[in-house]
Amino acid sequence: MSSPQWKTFQPPVQDSAILSYSQTSPNEYSMNSNNTKVTMRETGIIEKLLYSYGFIQCCDRQARLFFHYSQFTGNIDHLKIGDPVEFEMTYDRKTGKPIASAVMKISPTVISFEVLSEERVTGTVTTEIKTQQEEDVEEHSSSQGRISYESRGECFFLPYTIEDIECEETLKAGDKVVFQIATDKRTGNLYARHIQTEAGALLQQQQRFQGVICSLKESFGFIERADVVQEIFFHFSEAKSFMEMELGDDVEFSIQRRNGKEVAVSVVRLPEGTVIFDDINPEQIKGQVLKVVDRSSSRHQSDTLPGKIQFYRDEKEYELPFGEKDLDTTFTILVKDWVQFNVATDRRDQVQRATNIELLEESFSMSEETREMGMVVVVKEGFGFIKCQDRESRMFFHFSELLDQSRQVQPQDEVEFSVVQDATVPSRQNAIRIRYLPHGTVTFEQISKETYTGTVEKEPSNQFGRSPSKAKDEINRNGSVGSEFGQIAYGDEPNQTVSYCITDCDPRNLPKIGDKVQFSICESKCNGAKVALEVKVVGRSAKNGFKYMHQGYVAALKDGFGFIESLEHDQEIFFHFSVYDGEVSHLDLGAEVEYGVSQKNSRISAECVRRLPKGTIEADDVRDEMLEGVVVRPIRCFNPDQDEYSGLIRLGGKEENSEEELYEFGITSLQDKREFLQNGDVVQFQIAVVKSNGKERAANVKAIRKKLQATVEAIKGQFGFLSHEVEDGKKLFFHMSEVKDSVLLQQGDKVEFVIIHNQRSGRYSACNVTRLSISGPRPEHMICRFRSQSVSDEGGPRLIVLRQPRGPDSTNGFKCSRDRADSLPLATTG
Repeated sequence: MSSPQWKTFQPPVQDSAILSYSQTSPNEYSMNSNNTKVTMRETGIIEKLLYSYGFIQCCDRQARLFFHYSQFTGNIDHLKIGDPVEFEMTYDRKTGKPIASAVMKISPTVISFEVLSEERVTGTVTTEIKTQQEEDVEEHSSSQGRISYESRGECFFLPYTIEDIECEETLKAGDKVVFQIATDKRTGNLYARHIQTEAGALLQQQQRFQGVICSLKESFGFIERADVVQEIFFHFSEAKSFMEMELGDDVEFSIQRRNGKEVAVSVVRLPEGTVIFDDINPEQIKGQVLKVVDRSSSRHQSDTLPGKIQFYRDEKEYELPFGEKDLDTTFTILVKDWVQFNVATDRRDQVQRATNIELLEESFSMSEETREMGMVVVVKEGFGFIKCQDRESRMFFHFSELLDQSRQVQPQDEVEFSVVQDATVPSRQNAIRIRYLPHGTVTFEQISKETYTGTVEKEPSNQFGRSPSKAKDEINRNGSVGSEFGQIAYGDEPNQTVSYCITDCDPRNLPKIGDKVQFSICESKCNGAKVALEVKVVGRSAKNGFKYMHQGYVAALKDGFGFIESLEHDQEIFFHFSVYDGEVSHLDLGAEVEYGVSQKNSRISAECVRRLPKGTIEADDVRDEMLEGVVVRPIRCFNPDQDEYSGLIRLGGKEENSEEELYEFGITSLQDKREFLQNGDVVQFQIAVVKSNGKERAANVKAIRKKLQATVEAIKGQFGFLSHEVEDGKKLFFHMSEVKDSVLLQQGDKVEFVIIHNQRSGRYSACNVTRLSISGPRPEHMICRFRSQSVSDEGGPRLIVLRQPRGPDSTNGFKCSRDRADSLPLATTG
């Protein structure tokens, strides 16, 4: 039967043997079994290729169609003139002319310029084909033979070649043959094709074969034969209603030899269930899987039955193979699974195999696979994701892995599954063998039955700016607490805290810092992160919501404010002098204090501060060993631009080492609390272990600097200059606060000091100034200063005149003298 894509060629009325080709265009659309339009595809030959377009000569009609390179499927560089192609005919939107689209290169065996007659006719061989030896002897002999064919009183001689003969016998002149008439669509010439002897044609017409369609392509397919273990090719022109055929259809066909190969012809659909390949034993057998079918590479396997099942019968061990089609399940079958199956015997070669394979429930209890639980959170087209109970990552799954295929998977379904490595993406894991669980089986968190008591250390900074469920999920994933979460200290262990969300509190009685609260603890099963639930206030702070609940050390004193170093030495807390309970002038650096804090817009400040007796805070354990290192980061009070409060000391020299040991230090770590340490300073220190958290830090830090000597060059109030020159001859500056024991220095005194370089300002100054000796005789301008000193005879304070008074016109004293008598009142007599 001819292809549905071509018009059926009928012989003219006056001669049924001669076929005329209709030049009418083929139908643009055809209707399939579902009454939907299917675009017809045509075949042709590439006639011309230009810069960005070309032309196709149609095979089934006299037409020449334009096509653009963008319409070609594949690499255009591989397309050549003369290549056979398949395409769809459409119309240009602008011009309305027919053009070719969806052009695809096809095999040369698929395309043909000939149209075969539907009926086979009978003729007689008049000229037989010469052999190679006979052609060599006769120079003008032809490699073609001829067959005479008579129709309506006229005789036609049709040429044929050795490739047109489909029988094994050698045709001789006078032999009666049966053949089809082929008409060349381009020239109209007639040829004899598919030639058989009358006896062979009669036998072939009587013999029909059966099979099942196992593969379908654009214009051809393959049939699995029911008589032998073999597949046979068929072209769409040989099948009736090819567009309605589907994989697995039962068909009947005949066999012909073309080009030396067997092909199926006259393919006809049969009722479903007509073709039977196997005899199946109804007895169900229990066995164990020894080898599974690798579905990811099943298309490339040469073995059609790669799987193996082991079973016992009459105390003997047997093994049966099986293929992918023998599984009654779509989910993954694993080695050592217990299954039940039937034994199928192939009628063609009597080979036995396992079929109708079903997984037994006892496989999950007897196998060594680890089963996990979770909840379906995302459902897409054919796949989804599961939130795991015991791991943080979500697990991908395909619908084919569901054990119960009759139930439609939905979000919030609780499931049990196994985890395997994805064969295509090594970094991804997939969920397989998914079984539904009763509602309420899966729990992601464990809530303690015990009630805890603690103190609020931190309030949420943004109480209502975020979804509480997302906030809890973030804590569960990261195990860390951000600024939007509060913290509660509880238990006897140091730094034992738990985070909480504002939604877990009573909105009418929200906890504040320092409040005593009761709560339960919810612990995540996947990472152990803890969250406080049902937080209730059981005790408020005594004073304005603030309580002396923290301890620390005075780190810095500025003009009207200061900073406190925390007990863990990892941060500094701001406080104003107005919140200090006592005289601020009595505070020293490193003094022990206790305080309460408040938080405003993520900034923490002390709201009440009072001094503690020295030794109230238990001192850190200091090791005896004295070490030497280099400052790689100063304290923030020395460098306000940095974010971290603590400084860092690298153990060893100035050379950087990949395995360097770093130790933090704060203001309490300094042996001299007023010593100014900067990057690069060489120091000596000891290692101390912090009592509150057990961390190691530097203690008794002392800078190793070279001591110099010089004389006091000048004194100007609270600062002065030394005779040591720096920065292009400038005198070295020093402040009176750097003089040890608050000694009052005078010009000419000999002192000892060290030089420091302020890396922020770039200036040099002297620190740790110690007076070595008093100067000798005072210069004349200093003697004038001594003369202006007045000492009280009664032992009063000695006053030193630093600057003589000046008048309004910048002169010493007043320009106009005053008479003392003028200022006295006149005496009067009564």
